[in-house]
Amino acid sequence: MFELLFQKFDEKVHLTEDEKVLCKTFFLPKKLRKRQYLLQEGDVCKYIAFVEKGMLRSYSVDEKGSEHIIQFAFEGWWISDQYSFLTTEASPYNIDALEDAELLLLSKASEEQLLERIPKMERYFRILLQNNLIATQRRLVSSLSHTAEEKYNELIQGCPTIPQRVPQHMMASYLGITPETLSRIRRKLASGERN
Repeated sequence: MFELLFQKFDEKVHLTEDEKVLCKTFFLPKKLRKRQYLLQEGDVCKYIAFVEKGMLRSYSVDEKGSEHIIQFAFEGWWISDQYSFLTTEASPYNIDALEDAELLLLSKASEEQLLERIPKMERYFRILLQNNLIATQRRLVSSLSHTAEEKYNELIQGCPTIPQRVPQHMMASYLGITPETLSRIRRKLASGERN
């Protein structure tokens, strides 16, 4: 464990071997089984989680019982409810494992100590937050102005393995379309590729 985390760190900042050893002390390794929760609606989000292995999703459930998927997190991605994590208010989201997962958890206190002891990690998390803001804005624009087919194509371009790892009804939820609409799009694209 930690290999992928350090690989991701190295893409943005260079840590010395001593800093890597110190860095490990701030993270709590955690394994989740498929369908096990990292966070449940109504609880305070106590950790930001780095996915070393497996896949998670963040979602809300409306009053009709319909799920609205906010994020998928694959290997090398982070997942959390940042608002709840920062404010200690109850989260409206659930985060659970779609596959057996291995995570590295960082609590608020540990994050503060990490940033204090290894100042270059401030840069890493700033870049991470900037990239998250950009991705969130792009997703918002896409959901407001793109067709269902364009949203599906963007998802596949960004995450080519998602159709093999995520059930169709969950992909539809993430895209904000019905599973039937997603089926039609996939059929249309499949038949177009063969022609």
